[in-house]
Amino acid sequence: MLYMFAFDKVGIVVGDLYFVDPEPLKGQESPEHGVRLELRVVEQGTLVDSVYAAYPITVGRPVWRADFLESVDGRPGSFDRTHHHPVFTGWDPGDRVFVRELSADPLGWLGDRLADLDGLLKTAGFPADTAGPTDAEELRRAAPEIVDATRRLLDRVRAGELGNPPEGRPPAPVEGQQQALVRSGWL
Repeated sequence: MLYMFAFDKVGIVVGDLYFVDPEPLKGQESPEHGVRLELRVVEQGTLVDSVYAAYPITVGRPVWRADFLESVDGRPGSFDRTHHHPVFTGWDPGDRVFVRELSADPLGWLGDRLADLDGLLKTAGFPADTAGPTDAEELRRAAPEIVDATRRLLDRVRAGELGNPPEGRPPAPVEGQQQALVRSGWL
């Protein structure tokens, strides 16, 4: 499942995730599942063919990511793998950053981050004009809806409806890594 909230030049994408980290931190070797949320650069294309045509929409480079993850074999609601990635290098996230406040009140923490688009851009090393002139205000206004969508997805992961291992596909080997890639979800 994927939700998308697009503004002028940036947007938020939120989806369920099942993941086996090929290079886990000590104590985090088991599979994890939950919800991934990313701040992305977005672009509305130009009309093709006619005024009735659908607009092309590009969901581009990631700016920031929050992973509301839990170990599959752990206690639901533990948020024991919840972290964020304040910086990306191209399409690849930087290291996982664990923040006590994020694990203590993940959805409250998310709402606070979404209210500070300028801070997210600055920390990620993106210029302020990455966002459109009304994007910060529109994101602030949409934050409760985004937080609610994140909560609903987490509920569905915990109910076993989402965030499950890929079906019918063998894990894809990743060159240079010991473990096969096991990941399902849009993000």
